[in-house]
Amino acid sequence: MDMYACDLCGYYYDPEYGDEENDIPRGTAFEKLPSDWACPECDASKGEFCKLDYEELDTYEEFDLHYEEYQE
Repeated sequence: MDMYACDLCGYYYDPEYGDEENDIPRGTAFEKLPSDWACPECDASKGEFCKLDYEELDTYEEFDLHYEEYQE
């Protein structure tokens, strides 16, 4: 599944983790988010997000994604 980034604040939506704060379960693709879902950081709409190109991503650290915070 694809990751998306908020153009306004840089928040990353990773479907692997969902959005627990907004009751979005793990495994929910960005396309399946409710139409009224908004960025949990800045309240931007889904239209303010852009799809990340995995071929350009070398590591999570490159984009300052706090991957370790989500590992259990």
